[in-house]
Amino acid sequence: MGTLCHLRRLKTRLVSELHLWSKLQATNATGKQLPRIYVTRKIPQDGMKILSQSGLCNIEQWDSDEPVPRQELLKKIAGIQGLYCLLTEKIDAEVLDAAGPSLQVVSTMSVGYDHVSLEELKKRGIRLGYTPDVLTEAVAELTVALLLATSRRLLEAVDEAKNGGWGTWKPLWMCGYGLTDSTVGILGLGRIGAAVAARLKPFGVKRFLYADTGPRPEVAVKITAEFVPLDELARHSDFIVVCCALTPETQGFCGNKLFSLMKETAIFINTSRGGVVNQEDLYQALVNGQIAAAGLDVTEPEPLPTDHPLFKLKNCVILPHIASATVTTRNSMAALAASNLLAGLQGKAMGKEVLL
Repeated sequence: MGTLCHLRRLKTRLVSELHLWSKLQATNATGKQLPRIYVTRKIPQDGMKILSQSGLCNIEQWDSDEPVPRQELLKKIAGIQGLYCLLTEKIDAEVLDAAGPSLQVVSTMSVGYDHVSLEELKKRGIRLGYTPDVLTEAVAELTVALLLATSRRLLEAVDEAKNGGWGTWKPLWMCGYGLTDSTVGILGLGRIGAAVAARLKPFGVKRFLYADTGPRPEVAVKITAEFVPLDELARHSDFIVVCCALTPETQGFCGNKLFSLMKETAIFINTSRGGVVNQEDLYQALVNGQIAAAGLDVTEPEPLPTDHPLFKLKNCVILPHIASATVTTRNSMAALAASNLLAGLQGKAMGKEVLL
C-alpha cells in the first residue's frame, strides 16, 4: 500500500514539474521571451517534433488539414518572428505588413516559392527557406507513373472494365503509345527532370532532348540528353515532360505555339506548376487532335473546379497535386522546413535558403 501511495505522489510531482517546464519554455535562459512562430497548417509529425522539442520558440498553429483562412492568418501573425507556411498561403505585402517588423524568417514546406513575394521579402530583409532535393525521387516516380497511365490509357481501361465496355478481344481497342524506341523531351533539366529521365531510360527510350535557359552539360551527360531549341524539341518528341519552375518567363509558355508543333501522337505531361500551361490552349489541342493525350498533376487553379472542361476529356488524366505524396517525403519536407526556420531565427545558415 505504501508503495502505491509513493507512486501516486511521484506521478503528481512529475505532472507538476512537467507543467512548470512547459511554462518555462516560453522564456529562454536570459529571461527574454522566446520568438513566436506561426505554423499555417497541420504538418507531418517530424516537422512538428523538431519545432516543439527545440525549446527555441513559442508555437502557434492552425491545426487543420485545410488551409488557414486569410483573415485568420492576418490576425494571428501580428508580431511573430517566424512563419512556417505552405504553397497555399500567398505571402505578399499584405501578410508581411500584418506580421510587422518583427518577422525575421519565412520557411515554406515546398520546393516552389512562387507563392512568396521575393521582392517584398528582400525589401524587408526577411530570409526565406524552402525544401528542394528531398522530394526529387517521389516527384520523379509519380511523373513516370502519370506518363504511363496517360500513354497506355489506364484510367480509360479501368472505366471500360467497370462499366461493361469490356467485350471480346479487339486488335485496335484501347491501344496507346509505348516508350520503346521513343524520343522524350524534357522542359527543365534540373534535379527532377534528370531523375525522370534516369527512370525512363530502362524502358528503352532511344533519345532524350531537353530545353532550358541554357545547356546543362554536367547533368545531360549522365543521361545522354541533347540540348535543343524548344521548337525542335516539340517537333521531335513522342513525350514531353514539364519539370521547370514557374517564373515570369515560363508563365503560360506551354500554349498553342508548342502544341501546334507537337506530333498528333505525342503525350504531354506536367508535374511542375499549373501556371506554366495555358489550359484553354491545352483543351483545344486535345479536342482537336493536335496531340494525343495529356497527364497533369498540377493545374490552375488548384483544386480545379469539377465542372472544368478538361475533366470531361477521356484523353486527359488529372491528379490532385500528389507528386510528393509519400509518407517519407512529406516528413522530410516538414523536417527541413522546421530546421530552416529555427536556423533563420538564430541567424545561422539554413539547410536550404533562397538567396534574395
